[in-house]
Amino acid sequence: MKAVIIKAFGAPDGLSVVDLPKPTPGPTEVLIAVDAIGVGGVGVGGVDALIRNGSLAGWGFTEGLVPGSEVAGTVESVGREVDESWIGRRVWGFTGLGGGYADHATAEIDHVVPLPDDLSAVDAVTLGSSGVVAHFALEHAHFQPGESVLVRGAAGSIGILTVQLAARRGASAVAVTTSSAKRGEQLRRLGATHVLDRSGAGDGPPAYDVIVDVVAGPDLPTYFGKLKPNGRLVVVGVVGGQPPAEFGTALMAAFRNSLTFSTFSADTVPAEQRRTVRAGQFAAAARGELPTVVHEQLTLDDAVVAHQKIDAGEVFGRIVLIP
Repeated sequence: MKAVIIKAFGAPDGLSVVDLPKPTPGPTEVLIAVDAIGVGGVGVGGVDALIRNGSLAGWGFTEGLVPGSEVAGTVESVGREVDESWIGRRVWGFTGLGGGYADHATAEIDHVVPLPDDLSAVDAVTLGSSGVVAHFALEHAHFQPGESVLVRGAAGSIGILTVQLAARRGASAVAVTTSSAKRGEQLRRLGATHVLDRSGAGDGPPAYDVIVDVVAGPDLPTYFGKLKPNGRLVVVGVVGGQPPAEFGTALMAAFRNSLTFSTFSADTVPAEQRRTVRAGQFAAAARGELPTVVHEQLTLDDAVVAHQKIDAGEVFGRIVLIP
């Protein structure tokens, strides 16, 4: 099969297209003939880029890995403990933190969701991982209708979906930080009510009930000052890098405001809950109620180009690779 591997950590040209043996599904896995691959994972560029550039090598990722975590396609074969009725079904599948950039991929059956007939594979991988993170991040923040929300780093797929879900669930205001007026207008069409620059400056409310932060990075502590009393800030990504080690100082300085800081990973949500939410979002997207934003479709041979665009900050939404 054709696949992309990380031949060398670092720049995008460290990715290489190779021929590998087609994987055999394990006892509780399915083998998917892939029609579309989501690039990124989380945030703008997200985990795929962090793995590729070596930032996560300390977590056990090694050169030679096939990156990619979500695919959509048709089940070609199943492991011995999986019902054979899955064969021939169109599905979305989470491959873990590797294995997705290929024309065939395996996924645990617990991480596979059938696709509605009216939902394309491209839309599925644009929504699949990010929609679940956005949904449960708002749950994690105990968001309630009528509260105000700021989405920091809203141009990526998680940010875009958080904007849409907050607006659909009755937020009184949905502010976004983004890098350009053009992206701001695109986000307004998806439900944003206020557009701020990357520093958080602009014509928005002075403070928010909830901040969902995809960026983190050195400026994270300044956002505690943008929370209302009893406000909650949830970090769902670190595309801006790690926050300063002393970021808790700013949180303690606002002690009397009873602020809450937390991180959120969808890994902490039971698989059945993730499947239920994901299936509901796929159905909503198929009905046209939850728009997906695809920046560009590229071939698997163009994985280097995809990562160059990510590193350049050009991407609004999700790049999708087509084998």
